[in-house]
Amino acid sequence: MTELSHSLPAMDSAALPLFFAHIATELERNPNEVRRLFHGRGQQWPGLEQLTCDWLQGQLEVNLFKAVDDAFLDALTQGLVALSQSSLWQDKHGYCIFIQHRYVDGAPTHVVVGEQQARPVVEEHGLKFQLDIGRNQNMGIFLDMRLGRQWVQENARHKNVLNLFAYTCGFSVAAIAGGADQVVNIDMAKGALSKGRVNHQLNEHNLNQVKFLGHDIFKSWGKLRKSGPYELIIIDPPSFQKGSFALTKDYQKILRRLPDLLAEQGQVLACVNSPMVSSDFLLEAMQENAPYVVYSHRLDNPPEFADVDSEAALKALVFHYQRKL
Repeated sequence: MTELSHSLPAMDSAALPLFFAHIATELERNPNEVRRLFHGRGQQWPGLEQLTCDWLQGQLEVNLFKAVDDAFLDALTQGLVALSQSSLWQDKHGYCIFIQHRYVDGAPTHVVVGEQQARPVVEEHGLKFQLDIGRNQNMGIFLDMRLGRQWVQENARHKNVLNLFAYTCGFSVAAIAGGADQVVNIDMAKGALSKGRVNHQLNEHNLNQVKFLGHDIFKSWGKLRKSGPYELIIIDPPSFQKGSFALTKDYQKILRRLPDLLAEQGQVLACVNSPMVSSDFLLEAMQENAPYVVYSHRLDNPPEFADVDSEAALKALVFHYQRKL
């Protein structure tokens, strides 16, 4: 669930013209949806590896993941001001540009242009989501999972869906939009689930089809079984959550429960979002703990999240259950 973290070199202000040229190109062809415009953390832009930029439909969020020198920050700020004065910015109805310093505790934000709207409603693939920006590292939706949510929407019709580590219920919104009969969301963070309820309401979904369980997954298997079996299970955990989840230690505990939860021919979307953990970890763990849950394919990542190392990027793998005869 957390965005990837690479060990990256210092940045170079001489590379910033490439940054501004790229975001102008991407902004011009953007379908007016929330979208990553620049992904330096994919390490394809030398000198800009610790810089990202997201379009929040009127607001431009620039993220710095490591401290930069004054020359870099001044050049970045001046370029952003110039962008705000361009015809492209006017055509896109831009109204705020801000820089978030992700390397500092609390991820403080500096507004460069305009007035920040802290809780905007944005759209992705025709669905609405409310963000919470400027105060936390995570704004309420993980943009690199765009194609994962689209896959769920396209594969959820008439299915009973279990959404583990639901966060703000992006997969749940996609599933109900795709015609799911029911979605069960579970996450320890009750505040995040409350935002998930809002996201469903924004899309005028029938909340009688959606359950929000603010519980520890590892203490709730009995409760989850009662709402099953499930034709689709989504596993998108954090890489690490202090006191509750460590990916390489705890993922297996989830996988070994899958045969008790899945319907015949049920599908699993299992995700790993740590640059230190490869697809092989998940493939081997599934084979060891749920051998009848068979690998099908890996979902593509959005092209705007291109990475020099595909195994350092998000891994979203699809499996299907072939119950032992």
